[in-house]
Amino acid sequence: MKRAFLTSSSGFDLMHPDLAEIVIPFTFRFVDGPLPLEEFAAYVSGRSETVKPGVHWSDFVGRWPQHAEDRSDLALAEFCQHHDVVELWFDPTPNDQLQLICLLDYLRSHPEIVAKSKLRLIAFDLMSQEAANIGKSLSDIPSVDITSDELEAATRTWRAYLAPTPEACVDLVHDDLSALPMLRPALIDLLAELPSVSTGLGATEMRFLELVARGFERTNALFHLRNLRRTYVFSEFELGWLLHALAQGPRPAIAGLDDELRIIARENLRDRHEAYLRSSLSLTEFGRSVLAGMEDFSRHNPIDRWWGGTHLTNDRLWRYGSALTRP
Repeated sequence: MKRAFLTSSSGFDLMHPDLAEIVIPFTFRFVDGPLPLEEFAAYVSGRSETVKPGVHWSDFVGRWPQHAEDRSDLALAEFCQHHDVVELWFDPTPNDQLQLICLLDYLRSHPEIVAKSKLRLIAFDLMSQEAANIGKSLSDIPSVDITSDELEAATRTWRAYLAPTPEACVDLVHDDLSALPMLRPALIDLLAELPSVSTGLGATEMRFLELVARGFERTNALFHLRNLRRTYVFSEFELGWLLHALAQGPRPAIAGLDDELRIIARENLRDRHEAYLRSSLSLTEFGRSVLAGMEDFSRHNPIDRWWGGTHLTNDRLWRYGSALTRP
């Protein structure tokens, strides 16, 4: 039986011949910056002269079965038709769940693929040590058919996340999303990253202030010790941009971030990483006031970031706490 696995970039450990004939990873980040919808459309389409190298789904396959290489230019759905089973492997992290609902929304228009598809209900991080033993415990990971319930929950949530305001996503928290058991917790984590009513900062930014106040002066702890940070939305370099905003605005909340980060190009990951390692962080007096809830960071610093389809700026600052607050 020929199996194809669709997964996130966290699922590279699934690339084992005993598990699947082919593993197709999705590398999209949907939690930072404008949503890459055109890039996703190019990714799943058939290869053509307008699809640049390095953006088609086949460019990310690590191991090709010999007989399948001649189908690498096909659209993703068309390629999947040649497999008996298509399994979706996405873990509980927010970006994985966003990838899952985006993919399910895409597959909804391909019922012949949905009919042969299974959803693995993964309750652990695919990059964890537990993932390395998947081949030994495959039968312990629940697998369910993808029905109209899963497709409906995915499409409703994906369309809500694309909207220019977070209102529909807030409403969804109270709806039935049980068809996709990991989706509601991920949505709650995402909503926590909206600016707070009192401080104008999201959950990760506030956690940065808390950790620095406790003496964690190195970025390694802030970026990599996820169980210490206890927020799971952003990747290392997305976390870096949040830290920049806290440390490099007109009225910084954090001091000690290496000043060269102001001029190092965003794509220069090596030099940026070295600059992070050189940093020694501390809270400013203003930062202490923000942490205590006595100051609103957004009243003194520019806000310009994306939450799904919502562009958050000082003039359009949707805030979330016990309820959603309009700008």
